[in-house]
Amino acid sequence: DSEFAELKIRGKIFKLPILKASIGEDVINISRVSAEADCFTYDPGFMSTASCQSTITYIDGDKGILRHRGYDIKDLAEKSDFLEVAYLLIYGELPSSEQYN
Repeated sequence: DSEFAELKIRGKIFKLPILKASIGEDVINISRVSAEADCFTYDPGFMSTASCQSTITYIDGDKGILRHRGYDIKDLAEKSDFLEVAYLLIYGELPSSEQYN
């Protein structure tokens, strides 16, 4: 069940896929617009533009949220060391004590 947003440019309607976010707001994929509509989108300061798709990091600057693999950065800074966080970023989970040693 794909959802789409419609964008009308110079009389032509573009169906743009809405991508489901794992955390935060869903996004509209506008990657085709410049090639097919012969124009670019404008978003000063990239305030509402995702530059990439990531399962590693989630950032919401307005709410002061920074997460790595779902873990709040404050918790990682207080309770984990560099090796644990590096393992988390690479493998997607914190290491067991056996993996850590």
